[in-house]
Amino acid sequence: MTTMTDTSNAARFREFKMPDVGEGLTEAEILKWYVQPGDTVTDGQVVCEVETAKAAVELPIPFDGVVHELRFPEGTTVDVGQVIIAVDVAPGSGDATPAPAAEPAPVAQPEPEPEAPKGRQPVLVGYGVSESSTKRRARKGTAAAASAAATAIQSEMNGHAAVVPESRPLAKPPVRKLAKDLGIDLATVVPTGEGGIITREDVHAAAKPVPAQAPAPVAAPVAAATAPEAAVSAPAVVTTVGARETRIPVKGVRKAIAQAMVGSAFTAPHVTEFVTVDVTRTMKLVAELKEDKDMAGVRVNPLLIIAKALLVAIKRNPEVNAAWDEANQEIVQKHYVNLGIAAATPRGLIVPNIKDAHEQTLPQLAASLGELVSTAREGKTSPAAMAGGTVTITNVGVFGVDTGTPILNPGESAILAVGAIKLQPWVHKGKVKSRQVTTLALSFDHRLVDGELGSKVLADVAAILEQPKHLITWA
Repeated sequence: MTTMTDTSNAARFREFKMPDVGEGLTEAEILKWYVQPGDTVTDGQVVCEVETAKAAVELPIPFDGVVHELRFPEGTTVDVGQVIIAVDVAPGSGDATPAPAAEPAPVAQPEPEPEAPKGRQPVLVGYGVSESSTKRRARKGTAAAASAAATAIQSEMNGHAAVVPESRPLAKPPVRKLAKDLGIDLATVVPTGEGGIITREDVHAAAKPVPAQAPAPVAAPVAAATAPEAAVSAPAVVTTVGARETRIPVKGVRKAIAQAMVGSAFTAPHVTEFVTVDVTRTMKLVAELKEDKDMAGVRVNPLLIIAKALLVAIKRNPEVNAAWDEANQEIVQKHYVNLGIAAATPRGLIVPNIKDAHEQTLPQLAASLGELVSTAREGKTSPAAMAGGTVTITNVGVFGVDTGTPILNPGESAILAVGAIKLQPWVHKGKVKSRQVTTLALSFDHRLVDGELGSKVLADVAAILEQPKHLITWA
């Protein structure tokens, strides 16, 4: 029977669940906690940063209170709907222990799905989080032990761990992360901390190579035998001391890139065409625009003119701005251009896009490009900013590369690669002169873009870059 105290505690403690931060993503990795137990939080305050398969996103909490418990440490991948933080919304009003669940679940086994909780669930505005299918287990021992147990079960459900040992080593989240980074199995570490807790010093000691002449400790053969399994199942970067290889689990942005590229390469028949063009006049235009007062406050570079050239080429050849609908066996022609710009970030390649780029003036397009690039570099690009692209530009020239054969962004029909702009000998007005030259490569989906159409688009872009006056005559 539920007592009045249990009911009061249940109302006192509110749980914040991992939301779906965009496009039906099913999981996210906790990158950083901005709060700790005991900290006061207010409605709308950012409490953590998570990384989805799309981008890094900061999560605000939708109520006031005092942080009671962080359910998962940094570096843990958590399913959407899982409780990640518990908050005491009425601190100082009695027993600070949340009401336990009716039936405790064993730590080493995933829990069966209970009935969905009734009543309105706290969500972030507009995220549409579904109700969680996770029931809280009874608290045993300290809060740290309960948090560690939750982490073990969550990792197993996500496929990041094999079998949870019956006696889980005691260690704080930062120590666990250190062990994962060093490739150390905590089960093999001898704890020296109070109450059998493994410390950072214990992990560093375990990471030191054992001299050949010294007798190996009892746990050493176990560590050696389980090293390959640990390398496969650990959720963080795994390195083996003295080894010649490092195994990095595929997750987050890298996992999304891999899936998207494989899906695109083996679904859409790619054709890539190339053209080398004299862009000397374009470079002169860039220099002039930098001094133009109408362009003050925005960044002017060759990519801006290339982007505008592609938009004009699409206007002249609108059939290229389309998508293939396999389910309905239809070609979907887009009457808008969401221009994607491939951006290399510390977390991997992302392709945010400028919405309705075809409607923007040159100064507006310059401002949009600047904002897109700066946001990507800061790792703050939202999933919405990467959704709905129609065509993409990838500037491989910034790496000194002449050209490439770009793979289509899924759902798009064309991608333009821009090579490095270099001084080269070029025949100009019947004489060999030093001119600024680049190579363009256009990949397109041959299911809906014929060779003639793809060639026209690429030729138009090249013609504009050679003679920028076409931005006016063809616009």
